[in-house]
Amino acid sequence: MTAIAFVFPGQGSQSVGMLDAWGDHSVVRDTLAEASQALGEDLAALIHAGPKEALDLTANTQPVMLAASIACYRAWRAEGGTVPAIVAGHSLGEYSALVAAGVLTLADAVPLVRFRARAMQDAVPVGSGAMAAVLGLDAQAVRAACAEAAAATGEPVEAANYNDPKQTVISGTKAAVDKACELAKAAGAKRALTLAVSAPFHSSLMKPAAEALRERLAATSLGVPTLPVLNNIDVAVAVDAQGIRDALYRQAFGPVRWVELVQALKGRGVTHLAECGPGKVLAGLVKRIDAELVTANIFDPASLGDTKGAFT
Repeated sequence: MTAIAFVFPGQGSQSVGMLDAWGDHSVVRDTLAEASQALGEDLAALIHAGPKEALDLTANTQPVMLAASIACYRAWRAEGGTVPAIVAGHSLGEYSALVAAGVLTLADAVPLVRFRARAMQDAVPVGSGAMAAVLGLDAQAVRAACAEAAAATGEPVEAANYNDPKQTVISGTKAAVDKACELAKAAGAKRALTLAVSAPFHSSLMKPAAEALRERLAATSLGVPTLPVLNNIDVAVAVDAQGIRDALYRQAFGPVRWVELVQALKGRGVTHLAECGPGKVLAGLVKRIDAELVTANIFDPASLGDTKGAFT
């Protein structure tokens, strides 16, 4: 029996024109109109025409990726695609998963993730924080490099995203991240690449943002999940509103445990996994975590049709 999971991408998968292939698809058009109304801005125009610099601003990227991912999910359902057995998302993508599961309305989620983005940006002065991807080194060795760098600099640096068995993203102050990269390469990492991000996401430096987010979440109405949502921070399914809020609060300053999450999906019987939304980042990570999982993408009409054919 085919057990399907849907996963939703986070920041970094955006590109100008990323929904153009849908043309005037009514579901995609209506979803973007709904999100635009909730935010008071024309998200469809930003997605279609950019400019890239505006699309890549964290405060824009987060609501845009949420709206685009939900547009793809709604198009899948409208075209007769099956309901997944379970959903999840990478960082920001967890909010898309919660919308797909009926926990958040799109109208509530879009301004919520903009608030989240601005709180994260405001938590640390621009230029003082950094993130880097460490490639070719196992997670335990990366954590050891971070601990040594933190001790040497007196500043925080931590594992932020466990993306695949040999790719861990680290986050912290610029000095501590630079030192950790140096130590990781000395320990055998193939590469340590500084990322073009505007804040040190998923690190303890995001605690002030998380506190602001917690207040906003407390005032946000949450529905009963119609689908299980496997979260990033605990690799668990929270079923009550307070548990969901608490997981989102801790996710802001804690690591994205993507490797464990994918393994947990398989442990729950998932055999097929679709990345729903722009880009192909997550499907690639999944194949490096467990090549037995059948992966697909849903980001335009052609890929939707291909996925329907492969998953039925």
